Amino acid sequence: KQYPIGIIMADIDHFKQFNDLHGHAAGDTVLVQIASLLRTHVRSSDVICRYGGEEFIIILPEASQDITLMRAERMRENAGHLHLQYEGQTLKAVTLSLGVAIFPDHGSTIAALLAAADSALYRAKHAGRNRVMAVDQA
Repeated sequence: KQYPIGIIMADIDHFKQFNDLHGHAAGDTVLVQIASLLRTHVRSSDVICRYGGEEFIIILPEASQDITLMRAERMRENAGHLHLQYEGQTLKAVTLSLGVAIFPDHGSTIAALLAAADSALYRAKHAGRNRVMAVDQA
């Protein structure tokens, strides 16, 4: 039997501007705090990977599209409520844009799934950021 696998591609919105404003050390602290937040929304069987500068990939074995979308939405909501701390200061909150793809519906290879999740992420950013989009959402 073939089980679904959920793929979430998460991107910290306007991270370059955040780094320009607060410095790369503060940006690194935010990356660590976002990674910690993401860990609170996954099971022990799920995998979180940093995928480039401000992007993360979350792999959810045996997760339907509905479950994957629900987890992605919780990640997005909770990121906006983080009280980001750096050197004793509370920094401006960051938001996440997330793209969701599902194996085998949106691809049968790793490359195809990552491309599908990236396309959904691009549409989330193009639609105004701070949102979750699935491959098959308009």
